[in-house]
Amino acid sequence: MISAQIIKQSISQLQAITRVDLTVMDLAGGIVASTKDGEDIDSSLVVSFANSPVDSQAIGNRHLLKIMDDNEPAYILIASGNDEGAYTIGKICVCQLQDLIVAYKERFDRNNFFQNLMLDNLLLIDIYNRAKKLHIDAVRPRVVIIVETGKDNDNTVSELLGSIYTTQAGDYITAVDENSVILIKSVDNPDSYDEIAQIATTIVDMMNTEAMLNARVAYGTIVGELKDLSKSYKEAKMALEVGKIFYAERNVNAYNTLGIGRLIYQLPVNLCHIFLEEIFGDNDVLDQLDEETLSTIAKFFENNLNVSETSRQLFVHRNTLVYRIEKLERSTGLDIRKFDDALTFKIALMVSNYIKYLDANEY
Repeated sequence: MISAQIIKQSISQLQAITRVDLTVMDLAGGIVASTKDGEDIDSSLVVSFANSPVDSQAIGNRHLLKIMDDNEPAYILIASGNDEGAYTIGKICVCQLQDLIVAYKERFDRNNFFQNLMLDNLLLIDIYNRAKKLHIDAVRPRVVIIVETGKDNDNTVSELLGSIYTTQAGDYITAVDENSVILIKSVDNPDSYDEIAQIATTIVDMMNTEAMLNARVAYGTIVGELKDLSKSYKEAKMALEVGKIFYAERNVNAYNTLGIGRLIYQLPVNLCHIFLEEIFGDNDVLDQLDEETLSTIAKFFENNLNVSETSRQLFVHRNTLVYRIEKLERSTGLDIRKFDDALTFKIALMVSNYIKYLDANEY
């Protein structure tokens, strides 16, 4: 059902044009919205009219009309005025509000449909039947993009996305939890991942500049049919989680670029513990590394194990960097200047971060 605020806005706009005062009341005689201060009509008259078979009735200088929803009274409209024009304005307002009711119901039904679709709560036959009823193309390339801001959903994100991505263009916005908003983006080309990456980056920038929100965006693979959207949603959700664990520096993560992070994310936690024990024994070596060492290692990996370039970017002498690397070798048994040892250490660091994430979230 449409809100009182929407009804108030609609009748106020019409009153400003026609100068006819309008009041919308519920079926119990309570005022929902009005352009007239101190509307004093007897609520029993409104209730009596609501229960009567007629669609309109005049009481003094007031014209009472029924606002219908699926052939049942939803509200009562009162147009105040002695002439025929007030009645006509009332009929126009009734048509406008009835169209709004239909539009909002369709929007709610569509939102409910996509929520159940994301969560795999629909049978295949129901997907196609409801899609046809809601005028949604069943066969069309689409991708699910999840936008998370770290704050409870206060409609700001939905409104900003809705200002750019519209239903008319085949895009839909919904949510299945309080912390994120889902954009179901229609695309022309099933291989247009560069376009999706640009859209995701644009969303991050827009949330930062327009709403001062630090957003994380993740998306799944492009699917060709409506029934496969839940797959894209699950992929986007995994990309969001994997990004938090392994690629915290990124604001945008795509399912098809997660690399080794996706592999580790799907490992049983007991295997992760066994792997770390094989490499480091019972020592918590990785937990003992300070921030300086970790940042040095990250920069060393970033520069493809190039000692000279890493020392230049860290503004330290080459010998200082070599000393740090050798110190790490003494504590871990791994010389990260060698590719195999560097690879082992990189994976071990990622596995350790994964275990910490599971412990922090009590999985």
